[in-house]
Amino acid sequence: MPHHHSGLRPSRLSRALVAAIFVSAAGAAFAQTPASVDELSTSNKKTTDIGGVVVTGSRIKRTQIEGPSPVTVISSAQIQREGFVTVFDALTTLTQNGGVTQNELNSAGGFTPNGSPVNLRGLGPGRTLLLINGRRAADYPFPYNGQSNFQNFGNIPSAAVDRIEILSGGASAIYGSDAVAGVINVVLKTNFSGDKVTLRGGTSTTGGGDFGNLQWVGGRSGDNWSVTYALEYFADEPVFAFQRDFMDSTDDNPRPVPELGVNQPSASIRLNRPGGAANSYIAPPPGACDRFGGELVPFNFRSVSAGTRAVVNLGQGCGSWKDVGYQTIANGNSDWSGYLYATYDFANGIEAWTSLQGFYSKSKLSGGTEAISGPHIDGTGRVTTWFDTGLNANMNMQRIFTPAEVGGLDAMYQRFTEKSLDVAFGLRGTLGDRFDWDVTVGRAEYRADRTRPRLDGSKVTDWFFGPRLNTTGTPRYRINLDRLYTPLTPAQYQSMSTILKYQSKSWVNQGSATLSGELFDLPAGPLGFAAVLDLTSQGYDLESPPAILPTVMEAYGLTGTNGGGDRDRYAAGLEFSIPILPSLKASLAGRFDKYDDITAVDDAKTWGAGLEWRPLDSLLLRANYSTSFKAPDMHFVFNEGSGSFSSPLDTYRCLNANLTAASCTGSVYNYSMFATSKGEPGLTEETGESWGAGLVWDLTDGLSMSVDYYDIKLDDAVTTLSSTYILDNEGGCRTGLTRTRQPFQFAADSAFCREITSRVTRVAAPGELTDRVTNIRSGPVNQSLLHVAGLDAAMNWRFSTQRFGDYRMELGWTHTLKSERQLLATDPVDKDWRDDPGNFDFRSRVRGSVSWQKDAWNATVFMTRYGSLPNWQETGRIAPYFQWNLNLGKQITDRAKVTVFVNNVFNKFHPSDDGYDSYPYFYRAYSPIGREISAQLEYNFN
Repeated sequence: MPHHHSGLRPSRLSRALVAAIFVSAAGAAFAQTPASVDELSTSNKKTTDIGGVVVTGSRIKRTQIEGPSPVTVISSAQIQREGFVTVFDALTTLTQNGGVTQNELNSAGGFTPNGSPVNLRGLGPGRTLLLINGRRAADYPFPYNGQSNFQNFGNIPSAAVDRIEILSGGASAIYGSDAVAGVINVVLKTNFSGDKVTLRGGTSTTGGGDFGNLQWVGGRSGDNWSVTYALEYFADEPVFAFQRDFMDSTDDNPRPVPELGVNQPSASIRLNRPGGAANSYIAPPPGACDRFGGELVPFNFRSVSAGTRAVVNLGQGCGSWKDVGYQTIANGNSDWSGYLYATYDFANGIEAWTSLQGFYSKSKLSGGTEAISGPHIDGTGRVTTWFDTGLNANMNMQRIFTPAEVGGLDAMYQRFTEKSLDVAFGLRGTLGDRFDWDVTVGRAEYRADRTRPRLDGSKVTDWFFGPRLNTTGTPRYRINLDRLYTPLTPAQYQSMSTILKYQSKSWVNQGSATLSGELFDLPAGPLGFAAVLDLTSQGYDLESPPAILPTVMEAYGLTGTNGGGDRDRYAAGLEFSIPILPSLKASLAGRFDKYDDITAVDDAKTWGAGLEWRPLDSLLLRANYSTSFKAPDMHFVFNEGSGSFSSPLDTYRCLNANLTAASCTGSVYNYSMFATSKGEPGLTEETGESWGAGLVWDLTDGLSMSVDYYDIKLDDAVTTLSSTYILDNEGGCRTGLTRTRQPFQFAADSAFCREITSRVTRVAAPGELTDRVTNIRSGPVNQSLLHVAGLDAAMNWRFSTQRFGDYRMELGWTHTLKSERQLLATDPVDKDWRDDPGNFDFRSRVRGSVSWQKDAWNATVFMTRYGSLPNWQETGRIAPYFQWNLNLGKQITDRAKVTVFVNNVFNKFHPSDDGYDSYPYFYRAYSPIGREISAQLEYNFN
């Protein structure tokens, strides 16, 4: 894989700093730190007196918001101003959110297709901690990609949100495990007065995606009590790939195989001898492809020889141009959420409070058409090569099932029912007018059920192949050609399929006690402190259908995972704010976490320190350092066994054919393989450190800016060995060569090679040069190193004109300067991972907005920019991507306001990449939804 060297690495930091200052001076910044409810996302002023509040990153109450660690804040007003309906939509535009995750476009057939993860700094979804009002949220019950736990940012009711605070850096000294890449604290509304109803509805202009959103938020209060409540309903319809003309067909491929010159349909009914030889396809009966209602077409398929690049005529089959279009690219949802917060003042300095947040959702999505590729043997799975006694040859095949055969699009849906409940109670008060105390207990629980239709392997085999005709060796069957080429009726499909049911839940019980205040006065001011005790118990339980478990494998071509366990944690922490000079303040925090579970992780000690220097009233210089840790995700530990299918390159087979990886294409070298994984109780905790330095500068009364450098390093990061990594190294161990036929670094009898080769199971493949892979033993391991560093810059500019109204301009920018990784201690550190053509994390992100208000009118233009990415052929980079939102509102009465929104004004889908020859023919980080228009009515009952 090529690497791109700029030759300018020694000056990258200095150039980026100059660029950061220039960008900041050019406009205005995205949220940095709060001043008032509506200004929470925009003010950087360090001298704002807010009466003492706790801000994410510290438990000490402060009257000066800016501290040694930068905190980005998004207010509810900003979420609406920039055109977003949901909390997750707003978070996806965070400039720090540069890492790629599975989304609704690419995970329809995966393990967590209904989850909404955030990936700060590209360090992975499970390394960003989600807090609700400062308390841990329960994990999403289904593990991310079937491997690790993460938290869902898609079930937070936007109607209840007051603000979102984002600390993007290590914070384990304050919050414990998981706060490695950062913390996102969603602060919900309190002390709301009156009632407000908001109704919004819209659609996409390209087709599909109708949605509606109804919000009601209100509050009441008396002399010694208050209550705030919110209720929200959100619904949208699924969007299918066939509703987008740039991804509804395999003919949308922008890069046909050069030797062929044209695209080919999917070989949707294919019966062929293995090996890719000329005329290896068995031609279907005349007119057979036409029996499928126009879904399939007769086609003469061709391939290209990997070595000579000669065109090979494979023969006739039935092809489909349209089968790729039957998967959803956006889920359909029907979500209810509610929130209640109440306080009671006992008039003796003690206040009681309670909080209740609930979520209920029904969702649906489609992973596309089902297909079979051979007979199925229970406990083993599908057989991709068998000896057919009727055709007297080893055979391969494929047979898709069209929507009409399964009963229409509605019969293809996977369906989710999700419920979450977060309940908390607390008491707070003061001691001697000097100290504040707070005692909180709470429980958060998340349940998710999933159903999906799937073919039963034995019934499919009975229908199409009949009984197995031998017991050992290459399986022998006799395929029923008439049934192969005859469409099923929906009743026939249902008779050989089942509805698989998954059940999962997660929970977290937590109690905490906090004492904070000022211990005594020092010459430069009071010494602030906070002490905290935390007790937490969390767990999960995942029950997948027995038919998909790796030890059973009764469902056709589908696997899954089971697991469950719990973990207790006890923690104590201290934090100090130390005035050294009137203009110089230090902070120091330390925390001890004790764990009780089956792992070797017994305890963790973390600490952090910071400096704040204000040489001028308008200038803050700051620096911070902290250590962090992450206990192994529970599914990495308690996984009872999971499986996955993929089609990686069989590197050994390629090298054994005297070829390089670039020359090995087609089903001979890339074929379906099954990988298994189990939990590893012996995993150790991930440990890390992060530091940063920067400035906040109020240039004028209405103009402020900030620039911060960040550096995060993580050791022993847990990852799952990929099939590609295992096969590449297995090929090296067996042949002594790398993919590019360079000398391999390990000897065949080394401990590394003995371990790697033991992870690959091969069986003889008659008529082929090299044995085929039947199983890859994957699994979690402690990775050696992840390291990222870069810049965050932000600016906010507000000004008023007597004639033309008031203006607010905001701009935020994040740029990755360094990204390094090392998979195992035996691997070299990849110091050029940031610029590696295989790295598809964004190196830079920009977001900004310009808002205007005059009298009853207001408008906002919002922009987000995604930096360039490598092109799919790894020969260069594609252009950056811009998306613009626009809205215009008017206060039509004292109580009513109407706003019109246009999101993605220019209907941009993705940057052009003429070499992207893998469906959907653009990278999955980009949304295929296109322009959305909507209208909103707000009504205040005050």
